[in-house]
Amino acid sequence: MTVEKIRQVVLDTETTGLNPKDGHRIIEIGCVELINRRLTNNTFHVYINPNRLIDDGAIEVHGITNEFLEDKPQFEDIVGDYLAFTKGAELIIHNAPFDVGFLNHELSMLKNKKGKLEDYSTIFDTLPFARKKHPGARASLDALCKRYGIDNSHRELHGALLDAEILAEVYLAMTGGQFSLLELDEGETKKKQEIVRLSADRPKLKVISCTEKEEEAHQHRLAEIEKVSDGCIWNK
Repeated sequence: MTVEKIRQVVLDTETTGLNPKDGHRIIEIGCVELINRRLTNNTFHVYINPNRLIDDGAIEVHGITNEFLEDKPQFEDIVGDYLAFTKGAELIIHNAPFDVGFLNHELSMLKNKKGKLEDYSTIFDTLPFARKKHPGARASLDALCKRYGIDNSHRELHGALLDAEILAEVYLAMTGGQFSLLELDEGETKKKQEIVRLSADRPKLKVISCTEKEEEAHQHRLAEIEKVSDGCIWNK
């Protein structure tokens, strides 16, 4: 049986500033591949010369300097490799409008028009998902790492690839921590779940019934749950 591969790419960018409408550009792209909810160790990472100065405030966030980017390729030089890596995948992005806005701005500036990001990939934004899943709680990447017990102590500065790697862990934890039980390569078989059956000659299990006092406490607890909820399923 051929197993359909579900391919996702966790993406993050770093930029010269906050808004492409002010002429700001992308200076780093980091991507991490997931197939059937498994990290594949296949990544895409590039630094980009933006042909403009980086805001001081942005440098404080990611630590990337103008001097460091002087000999790096321009976006038009790497766009083919970027699209080849991400085309057809679902992009997992935290606060997607920011990254998508910058990427679409870069695509619009190319001499050979490439369309929009949405022409190549679907997009899943983990920020509104986290806010809906945890109403009223902080939904920054750092806050989600703390909530799900993901170690991000090595994240002193923002970095596109590092943040993509962290977001991949957050995404998997936040959406269930599950991955496919099927192997990735065509022709490989399903992992078999071993079922251990108890011997028919085993001694009968001892059944211990609750006392009247325990039954009363149980019913009292169900009544309390019924009062503060839409209905107690154990009463149905």
